[in-house]
Amino acid sequence: MTKKILIWQLATILLTTVSLAEAQPVKVPRIGALAGGTPASFASRYEAFRQGLRELGWVEGQNIAIEYRYAEGKMERLPDLAAELVRLKVDLILTAGDISVRVAKQATQTIPVVVAVSSDLVGSGHVASLARPGGNITGMSGFLELAGKRLELLKAAFPKVSRMAFLWNPTNAANVASFRETEIAAPAFGVQLLSLGVRRFDEFESAFREAIRGRPDALIAVADTFLLTYRARIVDFAAKNRLPAIYANQDYMDAGGLMFYGANVADQYRRAATYVDKILKGTKPADLPVEQPTKFELVINLKAAKQIGVTIPQSVLYRADKVIK
Repeated sequence: MTKKILIWQLATILLTTVSLAEAQPVKVPRIGALAGGTPASFASRYEAFRQGLRELGWVEGQNIAIEYRYAEGKMERLPDLAAELVRLKVDLILTAGDISVRVAKQATQTIPVVVAVSSDLVGSGHVASLARPGGNITGMSGFLELAGKRLELLKAAFPKVSRMAFLWNPTNAANVASFRETEIAAPAFGVQLLSLGVRRFDEFESAFREAIRGRPDALIAVADTFLLTYRARIVDFAAKNRLPAIYANQDYMDAGGLMFYGANVADQYRRAATYVDKILKGTKPADLPVEQPTKFELVINLKAAKQIGVTIPQSVLYRADKVIK
């Protein structure tokens, strides 16, 4: 009889333990996605990121949650948005661009930060080195050397160009470095640079007036989340003034841009998902080396060329990975 009671008690304990375990809610990791742009400007990027997560077994709404925060081009909002994500105690922050990375770094030194796109994580001081980032930040970093490459491509397409407008955000450390690199490379191509620095929306008009006064032959627009938010306005200005332009972000091509040269942003966001996967499984950001893109694309829009009345040489078209007709 005593043996039966003991067995019954053990069975009760086991059933209770199983029931309690089943009742415990499974913790779903939360990612804070911090963006300086708009939902529309980041839609394709985040879809690529979610695709990367799905390939690794993470499905939004099932076993992972994403908290999206958008500054919508008002970069002064980023600190509050980052602070909000920290208060929510997200497990990880995903971001892109020098300004957003800097804000995330200031907001937390403990929550892991994965960078999907950045011009130069080391040069901007966000990580100690590519191999050993240290701290709580890791991810993808670009090449400043691409600044000279864009100059070379624009000159190859339009040999008579001698004065180029350089559109950039002076508050973006990576943009500052890119401007310096382009400034150093320019004399070798017989080109003078006209600096068009834009920090806020209300500075576009004065920058465009300066461009008209300076009479440049072409335009270079660097990668910056704030500028990207207003890409339609920038592309429209170049078209109306018949300025051949090369852009450092592929999203400009969707707005009718003429030329793009750089890494595929969607691929970088997919790659960022692998960092998220490893961190959520226990790897520290400091132990994950920063990666750099290995494939770069040249995209040329012949419709845009026709609109401004220019012809792209066949020698340049042969180098293009994609030609929009």
